[in-house]
Amino acid sequence: MNNVNTATETITLGGGCFWCTEAVFVDVQGITDVESSYCNGQAKRPSYEDVCTGRTGCNEVVKLEFDPARISLRQILEIFYVIHDPTTLNAQGNDRGTQYRSGIYVSNAAQQSVAEDMIREMNQDQLFDRPIVTEVQPLANYWAAEDYHQDYFANNPYQGYCMAVAAPKVAKFRKTFAGLVRGSNP
Repeated sequence: MNNVNTATETITLGGGCFWCTEAVFVDVQGITDVESSYCNGQAKRPSYEDVCTGRTGCNEVVKLEFDPARISLRQILEIFYVIHDPTTLNAQGNDRGTQYRSGIYVSNAAQQSVAEDMIREMNQDQLFDRPIVTEVQPLANYWAAEDYHQDYFANNPYQGYCMAVAAPKVAKFRKTFAGLVRGSNP
């Protein structure tokens, strides 16, 4: 999904396993590109195996390119907060380790402000049973994941993890945000 559009922005999100996060965001109207990747760790050019050790400091993330005329950053973050648990430190479900932490990695100060304001509002409104632990930081030390991780859910829909974890997240997104599903009428 590589559309060229000079009016696009990028935001990078860590919400657990990147297979799940990617599976949702490739289906969102206004998202023009999704890349599974690693960021904000110490390792240079880490492999998936390196990141899985939890010793690189890298987070499994998806970099989203989006058209702000079609979808706002706030809408993207609303989806993000519905499809993962932002209250668990270094874990999502059975996935444990710093590579699964909840994170928003921003490209500019305006994005940081939107992300921090949303967290403050959600904590004040007590939308979750516990405080949100999502880190908000500038994107750093970014590396694309290996080719076989790109479009993983689409290419492996019957793989056990995809069926048990990714598919329910996609279904939840489609139900909760029906008007934002690619191909629907907004």
